[in-house]
Amino acid sequence: MNKKVKIIPIFVPHAGCPNKCVFCNQRRITGRKDDKIDGVYVRNRVEKYIKTIDKDTYVEVAFFGGSFTAIDPQIQKDLLMAARLYKDSGIIKRIRCSTRPDAINEEILRLQKEYGMDIIELGIQSLDDDVLIKSNRGHNKSQSLSASRLIKEHGFILGHQIMPGLPGSTREKDLKTCLESIEMKPDMVRIYPTLVIKDTDLYDMYLEGSYKPLTLEEAIELSAYIYSLYRINDINVIRIGLQNTESVNENEDVIAGPFHPAFRQLVEDRIFLFALKSQLSKLNMEDILEGIVIHAPQELMSNLAGQKRNNVNKLKEIFSIKDISFKMKNNDIIDIYGKNKKLCSFSNKDVFQNYLTMQSEDLCI
Repeated sequence: MNKKVKIIPIFVPHAGCPNKCVFCNQRRITGRKDDKIDGVYVRNRVEKYIKTIDKDTYVEVAFFGGSFTAIDPQIQKDLLMAARLYKDSGIIKRIRCSTRPDAINEEILRLQKEYGMDIIELGIQSLDDDVLIKSNRGHNKSQSLSASRLIKEHGFILGHQIMPGLPGSTREKDLKTCLESIEMKPDMVRIYPTLVIKDTDLYDMYLEGSYKPLTLEEAIELSAYIYSLYRINDINVIRIGLQNTESVNENEDVIAGPFHPAFRQLVEDRIFLFALKSQLSKLNMEDILEGIVIHAPQELMSNLAGQKRNNVNKLKEIFSIKDISFKMKNNDIIDIYGKNKKLCSFSNKDVFQNYLTMQSEDLCI
């Protein structure tokens, strides 16, 4: 899909949630404290957004923040009918929701299909039952497997949401969750390293010392590996890290954990730095000392250069290169030139495979 995608978020904090997960306070995460959710709210929200959206934008309505398919069916119908009016008129293209694995069955999916749902994202979080118990998720691995299968069988687009760093988890468990998620063939994934949010049980656990969050460096490294695993299996990773909002930032509700407003960029920068280091280390040093030009598609330029050109500066230091510049090209192959000759080429997919190869021993795979 080449068109720009715009999501109209409809937040339903805790609606349908049968229990309180230790990490969760959706009212703080979404910034929405009004519990009233109905078709009027949906229509008002959509009308507000479409006034600011360009005509050619691919627009979706997304029900986030609660377990949508666990809400009272009449409320689901009211919300979906409001959204479907805009879908039927062509103003929006798709409707999506997030929900729990134990809130999926044949009857629920028939209702979603009838009222125009297209994408169902499952908050599987972990596929380790001990971690799920310690996080008070209220569902188990078996239910995630079953729900994923049913969603695909009924023709919906399947999304997975996973949370590295939950209580009781380890690198090995988080990587196993990723690998088992890949086996279920989701169409898209969100990676949310666990944060400690105010007014949650995890906050209390953190204060008493029974929970230690991932450091930013640990989360970047682990997320980069997980991201690379999904990418080499052609699974789209649509978000890494919680979105920065007025309340979700280090100075407000995030008490601890690997929060960064540009977390995804830090992860992607790390992966591309490793790729460039790997490629340059194979070259004749005389060919690169005076300078190199990296030819790459525009969308990869910032990741290759790194945030604040950190990758460029590190490569200059490591290889004693005098100058590193970039030139845009149209295809997705990355070329490195030195002294007016091509030195090497590699694909975007090679970048992710390279990261996995270089990091596999450290991550015990």
